[in-house]
Amino acid sequence: MVDQARARRLAKRIVNIVGTAIEYEIKDPRLRFVTVTDAKVTGDLREATVYYTVMGETIDAEPDFPGVAAGLEKAKGVLRSKVGAATGIKFTPTLSFVLDTVPDAARQMEELLARARASDEQVAQVAANATHAGDADPYKSDEED
Repeated sequence: MVDQARARRLAKRIVNIVGTAIEYEIKDPRLRFVTVTDAKVTGDLREATVYYTVMGETIDAEPDFPGVAAGLEKAKGVLRSKVGAATGIKFTPTLSFVLDTVPDAARQMEELLARARASDEQVAQVAANATHAGDADPYKSDEED
């Protein structure tokens, strides 16, 4: 039987273990600007997907995505052994690393919302100066008869 609560707890623990190991124990310079954001563990606790983001050395610098992916692939065995030692479960899950696209999606959504706000402001300005196309009261009344 699948215990989703246990899988979520293990996923949180894996995020902490892998993040700490990358920051303090793995000496690969390609992994300096990696942040572990989330992890998902299958119900049988056999496989774990670890999501990460990468920052550039400066604000304007483009991150080295292929280099980071290669560094994580190289450190996968060490990280898995750290997870096994820290969790103490019978079978240590295999780790796979996936670049997290949530920050890019959030940035795109913010840009879309900014464009929508600008469009709404333009419509409001046009509506403020607008006049009726016909009579101010287009409905018939008994007073006109």
